[in-house]
Amino acid sequence: MENLKTIEKNKKAYYEYFVLESFEAGISLSGTEVKSIRAGGISLKEAWCSIDGGELYVKQMHIAPYDHGNIFNKDPKRNRKLLMHKKEIMKLMGEVKQKGLTLIPLSVYFKGSLVKVQVGLCRGKNIHDKRETAAKKSANREIERYLKEQNR
Repeated sequence: MENLKTIEKNKKAYYEYFVLESFEAGISLSGTEVKSIRAGGISLKEAWCSIDGGELYVKQMHIAPYDHGNIFNKDPKRNRKLLMHKKEIMKLMGEVKQKGLTLIPLSVYFKGSLVKVQVGLCRGKNIHDKRETAAKKSANREIERYLKEQNR
């Protein structure tokens, strides 16, 4: 069994999109960026992925500059290359172009000592879908609260 430690989840993505399929990708980072991620200095709120020149990139993912870093700190919102097999990238590119889907980073985690990104193939939700999701979440919260009170 592999050691997985989730660092950041993109909760907004699950609210804004239907996640149809998810993929695991490595990410190309500098040393100070990895140290900053270990310290929890990462945000996926505005992040999205694109395929440029047959390569997959994550854009607008914020990694805070490392506190004890120096000139080696990189730009916090720079484009970062995601590492996937060419076949997988071509499949994703076909899905995105034909069906009008979007690639969104869903979570960042450590798999052993490597930083991995879970990329979701997503379709946008309409307003009524978002309301329905919020209503279900609220109903589940009420049921859990009721059951907790009954068990006392």
